[in-house]
Amino acid sequence: MKRSYLLLTPLLFLACSTTKPVEQSHPTLQATLWVQNAVEYDALTRMAYQTAATHLNEALEEKTWTASVEQKGQKVESLPPAIILDIDETVLDNSPFQSRMIALNSSYDPVAWEEWVLEGNADAVPGAVELTQAANDLGITVFYLSNREATTEEATRANLKELGFPVSEDTDVVLLKNEQPNWTSSKIERRKVIASKYRILMLFGDDFNDFLPAKGMTKAERDELLVQYKSNFGLKWFVLPNPVYGSWTGTNDKPILNPKNK
Repeated sequence: MKRSYLLLTPLLFLACSTTKPVEQSHPTLQATLWVQNAVEYDALTRMAYQTAATHLNEALEEKTWTASVEQKGQKVESLPPAIILDIDETVLDNSPFQSRMIALNSSYDPVAWEEWVLEGNADAVPGAVELTQAANDLGITVFYLSNREATTEEATRANLKELGFPVSEDTDVVLLKNEQPNWTSSKIERRKVIASKYRILMLFGDDFNDFLPAKGMTKAERDELLVQYKSNFGLKWFVLPNPVYGSWTGTNDKPILNPKNK
């Protein structure tokens, strides 16, 4: 169940349209409304996680199964199993934070973002708790790999645990940006650390970089990677919907509207 604070509704903004027109033009308004109100959003996230759950036993039994490009050519049969999940908009829903930004007519603010993270009030993305608990019950280590700052790890762990996500006390499974000197916003080095010790069965994320090193690529280059790895999606890689933000807006070419049907 989604928490009731800081949620936007279409009726709220229709009612305020004559007194607060600035909010109507906020670039993330429609996307945030969709995440918080559309049953289709819940259906998509549950579909991703429920589909993944149906493949867990298959992934465990097939000893050469790996979802990691970092494990290409590596012998993984003797490694214990693990899955890797991004945190924000993959297992934790931060749309209430985006609601704050809309109410303030503000764009992304790193100070405000860290304050939100430290509050530890994000809700679970539908389906995420059930999938991670199912994996944990099968003896699969659950890793959370996020670009939240290392200074927020305690609050992040507490938020995850409160919602019912399995968070190991014996292994550091919450790997955040700048936790180690070479742990930058690129997640490659952190995936390599996990890949050196675990057989990675599945990857979950809301951004292409949660699966492949695609930072700074053009749209055409990202499209080529998608075609190259398309068989992984829905089997080893699972994408969660995030219409609010993402690395696609920072590609080396400008997004354009294409009126042609493809």
